[in-house]
Amino acid sequence: MVPTSPPTLTRCAIPYPVDVATVFASLADTPWSFFLDSSAQSSAQGRYSIVVTAPRQCLWQEAGQVWVADGDGLARPSTQPLWAMLREAVAALPDISVCPTELPFLAGGLGYLTYDFGLAGQGVSAPAAQPLPEAAFGIYDTALLVDHHAREAWLCAPEDHITRRLAEWQPRLAGVAADPPGRVFQVRGPVRPTWSRAEYAAAFDSVQTYIRAGDCYQVNLAQPFTVPYSGSPWRLYQSLRAVNPAPFSAYLSLPQGAVLSFSPERLLRVQDDRLQVRPIKGTRPRLEDPQEDLRMAQALLRSPKDRAENVMIVDLLRNDLGRVAATGTVRVPQLCALESYAHVHHLVSVVEARLALGQDALHALDACFPGGSITGAPKRRSMEIIAELEAGPRGLYCGSIGYLDRRGGLDMNIAIRSMTAVQGELRFCAGGGVVADSDPAAEYQETLDKVAIFHTVLAEWMERG
Repeated sequence: MVPTSPPTLTRCAIPYPVDVATVFASLADTPWSFFLDSSAQSSAQGRYSIVVTAPRQCLWQEAGQVWVADGDGLARPSTQPLWAMLREAVAALPDISVCPTELPFLAGGLGYLTYDFGLAGQGVSAPAAQPLPEAAFGIYDTALLVDHHAREAWLCAPEDHITRRLAEWQPRLAGVAADPPGRVFQVRGPVRPTWSRAEYAAAFDSVQTYIRAGDCYQVNLAQPFTVPYSGSPWRLYQSLRAVNPAPFSAYLSLPQGAVLSFSPERLLRVQDDRLQVRPIKGTRPRLEDPQEDLRMAQALLRSPKDRAENVMIVDLLRNDLGRVAATGTVRVPQLCALESYAHVHHLVSVVEARLALGQDALHALDACFPGGSITGAPKRRSMEIIAELEAGPRGLYCGSIGYLDRRGGLDMNIAIRSMTAVQGELRFCAGGGVVADSDPAAEYQETLDKVAIFHTVLAEWMERG
């Protein structure tokens, strides 16, 4: 018997799609079709977009139990934790060693972790059941990869299937299978805050009590908003994407509903053995008048309070990376730099390190999740206080969306500026770091500034209906 060669992955160059959203549009209502969308292409972080559909395998976790389904097969419970299942599933994909190494993703696991997935690792009790699984990843051997800087694109697939996969994708690439004409979306009512200003103020006062008692230095306190809707959330995503581009955007179509993310923040990137986190702490709204906008940005750069918060989180993340980094490699090449997006200015730092021997990308993700910029410091005590005061699941908010590549690379965002669309309800949250000298009115206003564009666009959709 002639031995057979193991399957390998290859890539095929295709014409650069100016708007990747038109390629994804026909897939937007198909469960397990995912779009990692670097819609802020001018950003140094917004280089690659990825589109996947029809996973070989699906992994998800509900109430602590991991489930597995092969293709369209029935779900079965797993006896292994999610990290082990994810490692095993990605390692079983075809070999990609013959493919160029400069591309960040050719095949692998793509999906999300909710914030609540990280509670068990910090010894915090999980909240009540939530409408989406605590974590969900599809395992994909075929992907559309778009490089916005080089204006190049490829379809990556198993070598023995590449011709068939190209034929399957051709209508999408040609724009023939774009938005179905009958796809509709409607907002069915106003945005409803879950907390009143008085309730936010009471939670704020509780955080201050904990800070004065020495329990913590900072707590990221968030409030949720809900709004009823009908139809396909993809239409809403397209509207928000046009006015609020972000380097770590995403649209995930799941059996239970959809995830819409417009995140400016990276949680963790692992490339070869290099680790990078990009925490955001410090926010001001953008203003229409250029001079006023510049003054707002300069005020943020000069703010001792915002700088102190940012540095506090940088120290926390240096400690997180230190758990998996080679000794002496953790460094901070950027501290409190200004980055401006469509609707807000941010202070952004960068922490980098080298992965220690015996550690991999999922070890690093486990060490960093959830991100310190959206918990507070120290992380565990802050998460306990969040669980007490917010008194419900955060769900996707402050979780993470991204991928684990077949070669071991990883890139995950922090799911801020994000919403879920499940069972006729849109849900999104906004929060900010509360420290000893925080002002309750200013902190409340910051939560509104961060999602002001959501309120504006949703109000426009309600007027249309």
